[in-house]
Amino acid sequence: MVSGASRGIGRAVAERFASQGYDLVLTCARSYPALCGLAKELEGKYGVRCLAFQADMGDYGQVCRVFQEMDRLDVLVNNAGVSYVGLLSEMEVEDWRNVMGTNLDSCFYTCKCAIPLMLGRHQGRIINISSVWGCVGASMEVAYSASKGGMNAFTRALAKELAPSNIQVNAIACGLIDTDMNRHLSKEELDALKEEIPADRMGSAEEVADLALQLACAPDYLTGQVIQMDGGWR
Repeated sequence: MVSGASRGIGRAVAERFASQGYDLVLTCARSYPALCGLAKELEGKYGVRCLAFQADMGDYGQVCRVFQEMDRLDVLVNNAGVSYVGLLSEMEVEDWRNVMGTNLDSCFYTCKCAIPLMLGRHQGRIINISSVWGCVGASMEVAYSASKGGMNAFTRALAKELAPSNIQVNAIACGLIDTDMNRHLSKEELDALKEEIPADRMGSAEEVADLALQLACAPDYLTGQVIQMDGGWR
């Protein structure tokens, strides 16, 4: 299952897993026609089964409805996310709740539903798509940083809880990735950010997808890790 799969990292993750023969459950909050198009494309290209659902992952009832369609789950990729750029003092309460709901509450909801499916088979992988801002914080993105910091702590704690059940929980803390989430940045801002990155470029969604697949296939002893994928920035 991949949340937030209609574009960017989620779309790349979906394609990478489909290429390896995984049947998929894909969700998005708003871009449902695009998600349906992706599901049909992956089914035709790789011969896998893809179910597409429009669901707000920050709404527990909608998450439960998605999971009612599943009787088995091997890998959960929590990718759904939104950002808010602006001063905290000017942020509305509803904007704060939207960021927290989509980025952090959704992890609780999906994991609460996924864990029973994994416990029955005594195996499973949970991969959370996080951010380096959850490790160091970003000015003008306090809510986003807080939600991703919470996701990192959530990852480490849940990994300890589920390790005896042979369920691995890891996170990818992404640096500057070339996705729509960064489209608000000007060329000058992007160039300034890239100057701080030893790799001297943005990462690609496909690189994140490759790492997610590696985590799905990694040794069982690898769990509770927040892996920074940032071109050597930190």
